[in-house]
Amino acid sequence: MTTIEDIIKPANVAVVTGGASGIGLAAARRFAEAGMCVALADRNADQLGEARVELEAIAGEANVMAVETDVAHRHELEALERAVLQRFGRVHVLMNNAGIQPDTSIFNTEANWDHILAVNLMGVIHGTQVFGPNMLAHGEPGLIVNTGSKQGITTPPGNPAYNVSKAGVKVFTEALQHELRNTAGAKVSAHLLIPGFVFTALTKGERTEKPDAAWTPAQTVDFMLESLARGDFYILCPDNDVARALDERRMAWAMGDIIENRPPLSRWHPDYAEKFKAFAERP
Repeated sequence: MTTIEDIIKPANVAVVTGGASGIGLAAARRFAEAGMCVALADRNADQLGEARVELEAIAGEANVMAVETDVAHRHELEALERAVLQRFGRVHVLMNNAGIQPDTSIFNTEANWDHILAVNLMGVIHGTQVFGPNMLAHGEPGLIVNTGSKQGITTPPGNPAYNVSKAGVKVFTEALQHELRNTAGAKVSAHLLIPGFVFTALTKGERTEKPDAAWTPAQTVDFMLESLARGDFYILCPDNDVARALDERRMAWAMGDIIENRPPLSRWHPDYAEKFKAFAERP
């Protein structure tokens, strides 16, 4: 049986999109510390350069590459794969992590909707489609980790385009793992990372210090690696404010809207707010 030690090990290769900061950079650090060759992809050239220097200090210049990449464009992901294969020969870990979160509403301009879907959803789909075939073809154990969100499961009001994109990542990754486990000879598995509240550039807003409620990117990645070692598909991360039990109640309530024919998003509906509170707090 394949274990995480068969994949995250010296000389194997990891590709991380959105790898210049936040969760992506924290994951890249762990891969580099494990002796892996690491390819960073990000559209922020300045941060990418800084991240490359940091990882080179850990893993050595020969084992790190950085490629400015906008995952919203499939041809840039194809160029990234060509560069990685030319440099390192093959890929064992693909972390489709790049994401954005500009504000949206149902009837606002299309630009933010199109951009969020292109990066958060199509970036994951195209990244998998570009790298996946060669990951399967080389025959060595590997894994694909796609970064989702709790907002793609409970879909709270406030940013519908982001919720739609992350709901799509969940559905796509579930379908991907189903296909991989039913592909003869496949040694690649898929996993859905579902972070809690993590203090990153995506979430910090005007804040300069980490809120007590938030986890650091390093805590999130350590939890991810522990979950991967167990073989978990759903990597549901807690944080310092929300325990897993509460996450489970919120998700169960969301599915209950369909089963019990309640109004959509009933957790935020005035007629159901107290009922949800009682449900969430019950022993």
